[in-house]
Amino acid sequence: MSVYLGCFGQVELKRQFEGGEIDGTINTGDVNPTNKRFSFDFQHGQLLTGDQIEITSTDNSALDFISGYTDTSVKKFIYVDEIDGIRLYDSFADAMNGGSLNATALATPGDDIPVKVKVDNTAYRILARVEQYELSTERETIDTTTLSDEFRNRISSLMSGAGRMSCEWEYTGETVKELPHYLLELAIRTRVGSSFAGKFYLKTVGYNPANHTDGADDSIWYEVNGVITNCAVQFTPNDLVRITADFITTGSIELRMSLTTPDLVLQENTDGILLDQDATAKLLLETDQ
Repeated sequence: MSVYLGCFGQVELKRQFEGGEIDGTINTGDVNPTNKRFSFDFQHGQLLTGDQIEITSTDNSALDFISGYTDTSVKKFIYVDEIDGIRLYDSFADAMNGGSLNATALATPGDDIPVKVKVDNTAYRILARVEQYELSTERETIDTTTLSDEFRNRISSLMSGAGRMSCEWEYTGETVKELPHYLLELAIRTRVGSSFAGKFYLKTVGYNPANHTDGADDSIWYEVNGVITNCAVQFTPNDLVRITADFITTGSIELRMSLTTPDLVLQENTDGILLDQDATAKLLLETDQ
């Protein structure tokens, strides 16, 4: 018998957005090229640092508030400051760092630009500082027993799930992983929903207590869409600050396994084919084995 320890799992989250599109106007006075910062009217909390957004002009005019830009649409990661000012970045890591050094250069637009903005996050990121999680599934049944039956009969019905994540609180410092502080923001994101896509791993690549030769790189995980229903902070003087987030699932619950190592699709010069959601992401090839 092989003993698997829970300290080798992980949780991955992908940001979701239920608010549709945000309509607004980028006025000429809302753009500060010196600080690489701009703003427009949106409800506080609709956009969060680390979100990947797509900005599109609604009158087909160029987004010339971005220096040298002539297209009508752009997709960038954002940093949102305490008064809802926005900076644009090419990567999630730069957005989490904030600051003007790696921010996209801006220019004063020639005229006000009506825009629509939607959040379009496409990548899963590991949730940092997770101490534990639990995920339970429940299958409802319908009683079909009739008066002439000697035993109770039931048929299966709808399936649901719920769970909890516990993390050590952190809101800055990590740039590659999703920060636990995001769970607090997600819980009060009332105008656009508090949903997420999640992967809850039972076995990760490289963890192989069974010593199976072909099993070292296997992964096993639950994949769900969920909504944060409660988020509590445990704050005591002599202990770490912790976050506990409860959630329910909102769609299918899949128990998935990856039993083979995917191959990379390479160009002739051996460089990886990069995807637009992340400068480090690569296209994977599904192979039959």
